[in-house]
This record gives sequence, C-alpha cells and structure tokens, in this order.
Amino acid sequence: MKSQDIASRWLEFFAQKDHTVVPSASLVSPDPSLLFTIAGMVPFIPYFLGEEAPPYQRAVSVQKCIRTADIEEVGKTVRHGTFFQMCGNFSFGDYFKERAIPMAWELLTSTQEQGGYGLDPERIWVTVYEEDDEAERIWREDVGFPAERIQRLGKEDNYWHTGQPGPGGPDSEIFYDRGPEYGREGGPSADENRYMEIWNLVFMQYQLSEVNSQTDFTVAGELAHKNIDTGLGLERLAMILQGVENMYETDQVRPVLDRAAQLAGRQYSSTEDPADPKYADDVRLRMVADHVRSALMLITDGVVPGNEGGGYVLRRLIRRAVRAMRLMGVTEPVLPELLPASRDAMKGTYPQVGQDFERIARVAYNEEKAFLRTIAAGTARMDAAVKAAKSAAQTGATGISGADAFELHDTYGFPIDLTLEMAQEAGVDVDEAGFRALMTEQRTRARQDAKSKKSGHVDSSAYRALQGSGDTVFTGYTEHTTASRIRGLLSEGQQVGLATAGQEVELVLDATPFYAEAGGQAADTGYITGDGFVVEVLDVQAPVKGLSVHRVRVTEGEVPAGVEAVGTIDLQRRLDAQKAHTGTHLVHAALHQILGPEATQSGSFNKEGYLRFDFRWGEAMSEMARSEVEDVSNLAIRDNHPVLTREMSLDEARGLGAMSLFGEKYGDRVRVVEVNGAWSRELCGGTHVGATAEIGSLALLGEQSVGSGNRRVEALVGLDAFRHLATERTLVNELTGLLKVPADQVRDRVAGTLARLKEVEKELAALRAAQLQAEAGRLVQAAVEVSGAQAVVRLLAHDAGPVGSGDELRSLVLDLRSRLENTAGNAAGTPAVVAMAGTAKGRPLVVIGTNQAAREAGLKAGALVKTACGVLGGGGGGKDDLAQGGGQDASRIGAALAAVRDAVGAGVGAAAGAAGA
Repeated sequence: MKSQDIASRWLEFFAQKDHTVVPSASLVSPDPSLLFTIAGMVPFIPYFLGEEAPPYQRAVSVQKCIRTADIEEVGKTVRHGTFFQMCGNFSFGDYFKERAIPMAWELLTSTQEQGGYGLDPERIWVTVYEEDDEAERIWREDVGFPAERIQRLGKEDNYWHTGQPGPGGPDSEIFYDRGPEYGREGGPSADENRYMEIWNLVFMQYQLSEVNSQTDFTVAGELAHKNIDTGLGLERLAMILQGVENMYETDQVRPVLDRAAQLAGRQYSSTEDPADPKYADDVRLRMVADHVRSALMLITDGVVPGNEGGGYVLRRLIRRAVRAMRLMGVTEPVLPELLPASRDAMKGTYPQVGQDFERIARVAYNEEKAFLRTIAAGTARMDAAVKAAKSAAQTGATGISGADAFELHDTYGFPIDLTLEMAQEAGVDVDEAGFRALMTEQRTRARQDAKSKKSGHVDSSAYRALQGSGDTVFTGYTEHTTASRIRGLLSEGQQVGLATAGQEVELVLDATPFYAEAGGQAADTGYITGDGFVVEVLDVQAPVKGLSVHRVRVTEGEVPAGVEAVGTIDLQRRLDAQKAHTGTHLVHAALHQILGPEATQSGSFNKEGYLRFDFRWGEAMSEMARSEVEDVSNLAIRDNHPVLTREMSLDEARGLGAMSLFGEKYGDRVRVVEVNGAWSRELCGGTHVGATAEIGSLALLGEQSVGSGNRRVEALVGLDAFRHLATERTLVNELTGLLKVPADQVRDRVAGTLARLKEVEKELAALRAAQLQAEAGRLVQAAVEVSGAQAVVRLLAHDAGPVGSGDELRSLVLDLRSRLENTAGNAAGTPAVVAMAGTAKGRPLVVIGTNQAAREAGLKAGALVKTACGVLGGGGGGKDDLAQGGGQDASRIGAALAAVRDAVGAGVGAAAGAAGA
C-alpha cells in the first residue's frame, strides 16, 4: 500500500466517524516557541490549552512535521529522519478512551477491502500507563484484546505532557511485532526494535502543576473537558504495509536514494554496521534521500535559505546533501536530478509540490549553485588548515584553531557545521569554543560600532532613568506639530539641567511628532521651540524600546529641562519620506508578483525621495524582470489605491496573511499597513501616504547582489524620480544630436558603433602582431653575445614599445627563440635567451624565454623575469623555459632589460665556473 493510500484511508475512516478533515498546517509553526511543526498536535495546541474555542469537536489530519535536533545522526541509522508525517485524530471534550481505543483497533485490523489497513491482529501489542485501569479494561473487554499482550509501563514511557504546567495524561501505545529476526521475544518492554511503535493514543484528562521532568510533576485535578490526541507515524506504517526494512526504503523516500546511488555509481546495501566497507556510502545516500525530501517540503511551505532560523536549517539541509554527493565523487549540480525524483514521490499526497515546482526548484538550484561556489573558494583553505592541524598534532596541538575556523566562515563562507563535518572526516578536531568567541567578538564590535554612530556609547541606564515617567507618546501619525514638555537633557551620557547655544545634546520629550528611525524609515528632522530658545532636531533614535531620543543642536537661547516646548517636523521631508516608504511596500508586492512569494524582504531603508529594498533571491534579475517590477509599481501608483493602517493583535495580523520582516520581534499589538486591501499587507510602524497616487512616480535605479542569496533594488520616488528621468531624457537628446538619429534608434546606433570599435581593435591588434613578426628577422640580428668564464650566451633583449597584450609578446618571444636557435652560423647547443618588454595600457610587461642549452647552463626564465620585474616595481614568474611578469614604472624598461643582461652574464659565469671546478 502506497503512502498516499495510507493517508487517504486515514482521513476517510475518521471522516466517516464524524471527524472534520483538517488539511496539514504549514511546516513553519505558528507557535513562536517552535521553529517548525514538530508533531501532529501542534496546530491544535490552542484548543488543548483552552486558549481558543475549537471550531469542531472532532478532527482528523495528516500533518507534515520536521524535527532537526538529531540532524547529525541522519543516515547513520535508519531510525533518524528530519521530515515525517503524523496521522492524528483528535477529540476536544467529545469522546474519550471508550471511543479512541476501539476506533484505533478497527482501523488497524479491518481488511483493506473494508477500508482498513489489514494488519495481523496476532502481531499487535499494546502498552498502557501502569495506573490506568480504565484503558486496560477497554482493551480487554471492549476490544477483546488478549491480556498477555498488554503491558503496563511507568511515566517515562506512557505519560504525556508539554513539559510545562497544563494539560496531560496517560497514553496507550500500539506496537507491531516485526518477527524474531528483529530481536528477542517479550513485547515492547523487552525489545522496541522488534516491537515497533506505530500509534500513540494520548488521553488528556488532568491539569498538571509543578512540572519538573517527564516523571516529576503534580496532578492538580481533572480537566473540565477531556481531550484525545493520537498520532500514527505514516512512514512506520508504510514500512509494514510495503514490506520494507526501514523508512528509507518506503515509496516516498527510496526513489531519491536510488537516483543518488545511480548518479554516484554506488550500490546501496542498507547496512548500519560502521565496520562494513559500504557503510560510509550508505550513510551518505540515506542523508541525501532524507534531506532532499525535507528541503522540498520546506521550500513548498515558503521557507527560503538564509542565515537564521528556518532559513538556516533549510540551507544546512541542502548543503549537507550536496556535500554528501561530492564525497561520493559527484561534483556537478545534483539537485536538478534529485529534486524532481522527490517531487514525483510526494505530489500524490501534496499536489502543491507539483503545482509550485518551478518556484521550488529555482530556490533550491540557486542555493546549490551558491554552495558550489563556496566549496570551490574554501576547500583549498580548509585542506591547508587540516594539513597544518595534522602537522601541529605531533607537537601536542589540538586541531584546527578557532582563528582558522573563523577565517573559513568570515572570508570563504564556510558555515561552522560544514567545517566541523569536514574536520571530523579528516580526523582532526576544531576549536569550536575559540570560533564562537571570535564570532561573539565580531558581533559585539558591530553592535558597538552601530551604537557609537547613533548614541556615542551612552550607557542605556541613562535612557532608562528618563523612561521612568513612561514611554514617549508618538503623535506623528496624525500631528506634525505637538506641544509637550522636555522630560530631560543628556550630554555625554549624563543628565544635565541646561543646554546653551551651539551645544549638541540629546533631548527627550513626553510626546513627540518626530518619527524615530525604525523599520527602515529614516528619522524626522525639524525644530523644537520654547520660551526664548530654538533647537534644531538632527536625528531621532530609540536606544531603548518606547523612548524617543532627539539629537539636537541649540541654535538660539538656553534650554532648561522640564519646560514646555513645541516640536515641529520638517513637513516636506516627512511627506517625501512617506512616499518612499509606501513605495517600498509597492516594490515588495511587485517582486512577489514577478518573481514569486519566496522573494521575501531581508532589509530596507527609505528617506525623502529614495528607497532601497533587500530581498532573498539567488540570482540577478533579468532586465525584463526589473522593468516589470517598475511597471507594476507605477500601475499601482496610477490606480490611486487607498493606503490604510489598522491596529490589531499579532495573531489576527498573521491570520490575514500580513507580511513581516524575518527575525523581527513584534509585540502583542501590531500596526498593519494595507494597500488596496490584500494587494499589499505588511506589519509596519512607519508613516505612509493616504493613497498611492501621492507618490507620483517610481524609477528603479538598478539591482545588485548584497551577499549570498540576497539582492538589492534601489529606486527614486516623487520629484526625485521625475528629475532622474528628466536627466536621462536630456542625455538621450544629446545622443540623438551627436549620432544624428531619432531617439528610438540610439540604442542600435550605439551598439553598432561599439561593434565596429571592437572590430577595429582586433584589426589593430592583428596589425601590431604582424608588424612585430615582420621585425623578427631584423631583431635576430640585434642579438648579442654575453660571455661568461667558460660559455657564451646569445641574448636578445628588446623594448617592443606599445603592445596589445602579453599574448603578443609571448608569441614574439617564442618565434625569436626559435629563430636564434636556427640562425645560420649559430653553433649547435649555444645557450639562447630572449627578453622582450613592452607597455600595454600604460603598464610595463616582460616576457623571457630560454632554450634547452641556456637552462642547462643554469639560466631559468622564471628567475630572470623576477629580476626584471623587481626593477619595474612589480612581480612575475612562470616555468624555466617561458615566464612573464609586469610592474608599475614603464620608464624603467631599459634598466630592467639591462638587469637581465647582467643576470645572464653572472649566471653563465657562475655556472661555467662551477662546471670548471
């Protein structure tokens, strides 16, 4: 029975028992305490905890789950995996043990023709909590299950709770006897390898308090409404029904494993014995099969590779799979072969995998390409670190230093887990503690740098003292001028009572219309005035949450703390900044439309007339895509969509699908900004226009990379966008005049001109080469004899003047060396050296060639080039017969060739002298 059929039978069976079929929730958990959905009951936690009223009394689901705690163990055994599916049926204050147990028995043992799974009743065992007489009675009397196959176990095995005060209760687990070949007799208490757990029935009937451990807790009393939470492992049942040894051989996993083995030219043997020669490859094949499926499902649910949270887990899964394939000799991209195999295995149960595969594949393939570049850049450095660690081990060193591991991470992009894995495979340790210390130091420096730019290293305690009167009230959403009181003044981190003209200080108001820099929006500027004083607001920050701190310069009078004052923002600057901020939301929505929902925000900045937006994407956008993003944004501006803001709970906002900045911390109440309803809906505390037409226009400036998997677009809005386009129009008009063509033909004319220039450059290069070759015959006659003590060398040293490239000089040197050796009258075996110099783009070049006789006399081209380049202020090298180099000072070419002549004489003399001796 295929996995898809197992899932559909599960849902159909409980649907017939009046259960509401609930689709699988996303792998990204709605619970902020969980990174992923780790169990089938996670989506129902609010109902079990009594936080929300369930919309139904009975539910059934097949839930996608991810667990990554044992990711390093995946593949080493057949029991560990990251992605799995949990079939569950749930009761919220409806039925209890008396219905849950018989239904489980019915589904497992009914024939397949009757809609059940058709398991052999004689091979089923169950366990119950040692004090749960009721559950055992139901099994014996209501089901008719034999008492000798029921085992009572303690809290460690048969009691469930969350680990915190709340609901809990005993459970009953169902096991399947795989047979004597898998272990000893005696039921689950004797051998859980032979007796494999397939289903757990949890009876939530108690309120627990003082939960200290799995076994140490206090039962405060019974729940008013008893609940049922059950979970059957789909992969485990598939193993039994498909007659395979483990989850890696089931129909949704084995196709990827087989394709990986085929690509690597390996034979999978299903061994778990580290002593088996095939064990290493089997581990890698299992790892690949698991991780590719997990990555497929995570990307389907909207996760994209990144450096934090779920994005980091996804990136790690992909990179572990790719590296496992490389260790088996496959250096080409593998995901284009493996991901479709996983798609075909999973799409029957999850159609979205097939429907959305183009986007999924794009995300995965881009991440693999980025990782292959990382490997190419860092592997040589890693090999050097391993080699150094092994050499140092002889003197008592412990392995790869924290500094080396940090360099691999910081310079070459190697994540620490990759360094640890590669080091383990090479048999050396890594100073992980030293690496973590350097990472902490780097982050601390970055925070201090940012802090010094914003607050001059002021101790936050000074701010917290001013916050004692409460948070600053921000009035800027509705007011541009606000009367308030100066709560306090700070100078160099200390509260002061007075600020005088010309002094820069920090000022805190009870209420302010000035927006403090946050959410990518630049701070407001303007003025604060009072009785006899004027201060200019230069910047506004929130060094502690809820407190707006104005950095100001006193321009007139004296400012005492505690007096009344009026804050007035630079209104035009604010209005222009609002255009840019709303424009940022339009660009984000446009990127979603053109590229897909995985183009998620990773950062932004906007100020008057300008915006930049960073987003997760693995490759450069095409010119057409950039044009479409700009067009979609401007269409939204033209259509004058209303821009509305609403305050609501965080859960309500997420329920509406409001986008949020990944990694940002939000409170219980959030502000949602909507453009034309759901066209764009984001969590945002910034200020915005009332309708999109107020933006005027948006001009996309360009797009670039800002790190692995991250891109950036920049744009101008409003009058700044108009001025930019006007400047471009002026430039086009000038070009039409110079080229004497209409504007729509400028591009073709410029392209044609550039093409002709390239052809002319090629012709000039060919003419220069031909000229040099034509001079070769004359140049040979310019060769001179350089005598040593016992030998004579034919040396041709010449300045060729301007050349196209080093290739021209090399061709000339090779030709002249051949001519010198074959010149009439030249004694056989005479050493010959050709040294040619020239300038290319104003920089000096030197190429030197030596024949066999010269090399035997001790003259090496590489050494002679280094001599010449030393005079030119540069460097070079190469082989003994031909070498090339360059320098900085073309005026020293003559001196460089003279140095070569001296070196040839000295070298020959030394060689001859040594031979004579």
